[in-house]
Amino acid sequence: MEKIRQNIERVKEKVENAKIRAGRNDDVTIIAVTKTVPPQRINEAIEAGILDIGENRVQELLSKYENISKNAKIHLIGHLQRNKFKYILGKTALIHSVDSERLLEHIDNLSKNNGIVTDILLQLNISGEESKYGLTTAQLDYIINKIERYENIRVRGLMTIAPFYEDKEKTRPVFQQMYEIFCNLKEKNVKNVKMEYLSMGMSNDFEVAVEEGSNMIRIGTAIFGSR
Repeated sequence: MEKIRQNIERVKEKVENAKIRAGRNDDVTIIAVTKTVPPQRINEAIEAGILDIGENRVQELLSKYENISKNAKIHLIGHLQRNKFKYILGKTALIHSVDSERLLEHIDNLSKNNGIVTDILLQLNISGEESKYGLTTAQLDYIINKIERYENIRVRGLMTIAPFYEDKEKTRPVFQQMYEIFCNLKEKNVKNVKMEYLSMGMSNDFEVAVEEGSNMIRIGTAIFGSR
């Protein structure tokens, strides 16, 4: 418990220092990434002040759901297949990984049938890496132009996963481009779209992400240690 608490405080300190360097005074949400982390350790992180946790896989989320403190919000941050959404319907505060029109339609239809509105982020693949999911900027523009038809979805921002570099400075152009896209969309008045969250930055690069405008970071190793 104490080690997790110390790690969280260290992450918070680094976030605050990055905000100072960037001249920011807004909030940055820390999402504890809990892939392969048992519920007991997740709850220790929640007790230590983490209010948001992120799971990568639907099946793992479901296996832990009843044993995780309800004081925290649950985020799905990994790739979501259409046939898996029904299992997490109404269980998440935010789905970060919506990356196709077909998935949008599916989430909207099931949400409508169940009388709820689902909050999502649109995932972009700025770097163009074939190993990563996400929309291109052209696909994003196409979806934004059609988003008004989805009345049971709220787009609350954007998400990306930057390439992994030993030199974290190399991620900066990706984060800069994401922030520019985020700001441009923020200026548009599109129904069902409200650019509140820019989810980018993980354990290896979150300081650069915060310097470049991220207000939601996904931290696993830096909190729980190596898997």
